[in-house]
Amino acid sequence: MYYQGWCEMEYITAQETADKWGITRRRVQVLCAEGRIDGAIKMANLWLIPENAEKPDDARKHKIGGSNGKE
Repeated sequence: MYYQGWCEMEYITAQETADKWGITRRRVQVLCAEGRIDGAIKMANLWLIPENAEKPDDARKHKIGGSNGKE
């Protein structure tokens, strides 16, 4: 499903984005609410995400250096 916005940008739903990125719809909604997806807009109770939006890095994962996180 495509929605044309104000800037001739094409949008897809949170579910379509979730399918595209391999994550849950709820996770996409959280990323939108946190402002981590550029250009995402909320219309009523529906998040619309630009078709060309990039999946943000998962801030929940942390890289730990050294063996077992110790030096």
